[in-house]
Amino acid sequence: MIKLKNVDKYVDSRFQRTFILKGIDLEVDQGEFVTIMGPSGAGKSSIMNIIGMLDEPSQGEYYFFDEPVHKMRERKKSEMHKHYIGFIFQAYHLIDELTVYENIETPLLYKGVKGSERKSMVAEILDRFQMVAKKDLFPEQLSGGQQQLVGVARAIIGQPKLLLADEPTGNLHSEQGEEIMDIFKKLNEEGMTIIQVTHSEKNAEYGNRTIRIVDGAVVSDEKKERV
Repeated sequence: MIKLKNVDKYVDSRFQRTFILKGIDLEVDQGEFVTIMGPSGAGKSSIMNIIGMLDEPSQGEYYFFDEPVHKMRERKKSEMHKHYIGFIFQAYHLIDELTVYENIETPLLYKGVKGSERKSMVAEILDRFQMVAKKDLFPEQLSGGQQQLVGVARAIIGQPKLLLADEPTGNLHSEQGEEIMDIFKKLNEEGMTIIQVTHSEKNAEYGNRTIRIVDGAVVSDEKKERV
């Protein structure tokens, strides 16, 4: 499903080249639940952004369902991202001018889901996340944890083939965090491929594979048997 071949990401300044990622070789099969761990600044978010087609590698190849993303035009990448990928950002990235309801609905509009179906899908997920009473509020009226929940709801509503989650429970209290991880586990069991970045060993336990990154390079890649 995902294949990164010898991927580098670097920034050139006047006198030197600074590597953010170096020589990343990574394959992820459909249906896996992968955790990426490592210290701050290790390059975890950079890998996520490349896989999510929000950034491109400086060098190397990226294949998504055997399609060469590194050769794609921006428009094609944008279409692929909208149709196949759900992204939960550490900084929420909600649209300030839209209500909770409208933020969650956005991916369905991109996908061209019809009005009545859209309505019932949003209603169902608002109920699941216990946010019905907040559906007409704007992001600035919500707490950090509530904004994070909206971000999660928006990412999964379109039932993407791939869910990318960057510190998905970072702003949630432990009970909310566990609820989100349980939802991820269920989605994964239903066939969704999930890649999460986390500092939490507890969250990593939900997955079936843990990749550790230090200084922009993969230092370990461990799979565990599914229970």
